[in-house]
Amino acid sequence: MTVYLIADVKITDDKWVPEYAAMVHEIVHKHGGKYLARSGNIKVLEGDPLDTTLIAILQFPTSETAEAFANDPEYAAYAKARQDGSDSRFQLIDDTDIAGTIPYLGKG
Repeated sequence: MTVYLIADVKITDDKWVPEYAAMVHEIVHKHGGKYLARSGNIKVLEGDPLDTTLIAILQFPTSETAEAFANDPEYAAYAKARQDGSDSRFQLIDDTDIAGTIPYLGKG
C-alpha cells in the first residue's frame, strides 16, 4: 500500500541543508521512494500558520520501505544534521480514506 512521508521542517541552522538536499534524494530512491514536493513556498489557506520553513512530501511503495529509508545507516548522519539544525516532524500516512466514501481510495 502506497504511503506518504510528510516532513514539516523549521530550519534553525541551515548549515546542513546543501549536503542534505544534494544527497538524501538518492537514499530515498534506493528504498523505492520519490519526492513529490520539497518546497518552502507555503501558503496557508485556512487556520493559523505553522512556524514552518519547508514541507517535503515523499511517496514510498509501503510503510516498510519508508521506515527502511528513515532507519538506513547511510541516512543516519543526514538525519542527525537535520535534527540538530531544525525543528522537524516526519509523519507517515497511507493512501486510504478514513470515511470510506472516496471510491478510488481504500477504506482506512
